[in-house]
Amino acid sequence: MNKKTLTRMDLSEALHEEIGLSKNDSSKLVDSIMSHISNALVAGDSVKISNFGSFLVREKRERMGRNPKTGEEAVIDERRVISFRASHHLKKKVLSGNMGKTES
Repeated sequence: MNKKTLTRMDLSEALHEEIGLSKNDSSKLVDSIMSHISNALVAGDSVKISNFGSFLVREKRERMGRNPKTGEEAVIDERRVISFRASHHLKKKVLSGNMGKTES
């Protein structure tokens, strides 16, 4: 299995090749989309992308944890975390190994 990481540059290049946007415009578009998504998450909003999934901001309460190296107990502060929940459509594609193919 090839373990490649998809980057912003890869997304920009795909827009350039598949849609025909200039490299500069495709890069600006990807940056704009990422900016809108991150700004929504910072504001505490959820982001849902149809047939892909949802990004949710959750509040985690303070709790006791343990340093795995020393075994010493420590307080883990409350914090906001981002979670991702894949859509049924994406889960189905991943399970079937159909990521590179397009469906009608």
